[in-house]
Amino acid sequence: MRTATIERNTKETQVKLSLNLDGSGKSNINTSCPFMDHMLTLFSAHGRFDLDIEAVGDIKVDYHHTVEDIGIALGKAFAQALGEMRGINRYGSITLPMDEALVLVAVDCSGRCLLRSNIDLPARRVGDFDTELVAEFWMAFVRNAQMTLHLRQLDGENTHHIIEAVFKGAGRALAQAVAVSAAYANEIPSTKGVL
Repeated sequence: MRTATIERNTKETQVKLSLNLDGSGKSNINTSCPFMDHMLTLFSAHGRFDLDIEAVGDIKVDYHHTVEDIGIALGKAFAQALGEMRGINRYGSITLPMDEALVLVAVDCSGRCLLRSNIDLPARRVGDFDTELVAEFWMAFVRNAQMTLHLRQLDGENTHHIIEAVFKGAGRALAQAVAVSAAYANEIPSTKGVL
């Protein structure tokens, strides 16, 4: 099974995370940040990843360290669960509508980290969540997952809807990319022979 368990403990946060890439979308998420709980639950469900996260952080300061460290742990979990990445599709993409919001998400499990984000979030906060942390989360994720991720907002006015489209889209695009393909059998999906 393609699974991983990651623990990240710093002076600012303690994160315990388990991931099953071949799950059914079950999740148990408690990050002490209700908006992130909601987004990660959507990510898990739409990607069909089983995901458990327990996170405690210095939220009396703000959610920054907690959100970033969850991104680090989740990225590490994907990298560990994928291993050599034999037989995977490698690429995945979707254009996902969420009411008036429309977001394109494309991923390459390339072994190289890059985030290209063109997301315009009209509100600085959703509840008590700083929306600039969306970019921090995905940057931490791609650096540790060693993936290329493109996020493009094509339409949208409601900040919650736009962010929701990003997380749902990322789940679905990653599900495509990490799926094992009979066409690639046990091959590394690169002419280099390694990712």
